Amino acid sequence: MDTILTINNLTKKFGYLTAVKDLSFTINKGNVYGILGPNGSGKSTTLGVVLNVVNKTAGDFHWFDGNTTTHDALKKVGAIIERPNFYPYMSAYQNLKLVCRIKGVDYSKIDEKLEVVGLLDRKDSKFQTYSLGMKQRLAIASALLNDPEILILDEPTNGLDPQGIHQIRSLIKEIASNGTTILLASHLLDEVEKVCSHVVVLRKGEKLYSGRVDEMISSHGYLELKADDTDKLVQFLEAKKMFGKIKVEDGLITAFLDEPMDAKSVNQLMFENGITLTHLVKRKESLEEQFLQLTDNN
Repeated sequence: MDTILTINNLTKKFGYLTAVKDLSFTINKGNVYGILGPNGSGKSTTLGVVLNVVNKTAGDFHWFDGNTTTHDALKKVGAIIERPNFYPYMSAYQNLKLVCRIKGVDYSKIDEKLEVVGLLDRKDSKFQTYSLGMKQRLAIASALLNDPEILILDEPTNGLDPQGIHQIRSLIKEIASNGTTILLASHLLDEVEKVCSHVVVLRKGEKLYSGRVDEMISSHGYLELKADDTDKLVQFLEAKKMFGKIKVEDGLITAFLDEPMDAKSVNQLMFENGITLTHLVKRKESLEEQFLQLTDNN
């Protein structure tokens, strides 16, 4: 599989603050990667380093096969890491003509990319008449003009209304389905779960998890339980190795499964051990619960 970006033990310090600490991960061609973490977790700093706008303190990174200079590699990268910055009194088409000149791209690409982002019918409208969502889509069109191998987006749906969010997420999936690798930074678990194939979870600059999204959420799920004798049920669950983390809140017990087990088997096990359940629901763990478990444990 072709490698797009390799990051090895990357560290970035701002004075006494360590924004990124000993971070390593690899991005392969044809996937949608999410860097997920709360604000201040080092997402934007990581993107800034690989895009040569922030100097690293230690560690290393290389683009593609490692034999390409970062300057040359970035010609094959499309990135939006700040708010879209276009001339308000110029049309979308005129703004993209300027970008084409800077990037050395033929004007013929403009209509093609405006169609991709659903703005071809508004190409002659002034930028200042665009909604926030349309401005973001125009920025994506701009980043796609040079047919990049990877598109990098920092918090692509920030500040957008629900319709705008839906449009941007659909657009990201469409661009990815046409073979462009995508790396996006987000603090929204929902976004990563819906859009990304792979995720790197950061907290205070450190990597907590790196891998496929479906593997992260393919745990054995968890059970919600209630019984007449809550203490007896908790003691029983804690003694069995098939149950991991156990939480009790207002008489409702949440037990995470470390082994596959269906609700019927759980009910039978309890009954055989003299515990009568008054409530039993099996649920699949969402990325949110996984994320909270990761961040709780650190």
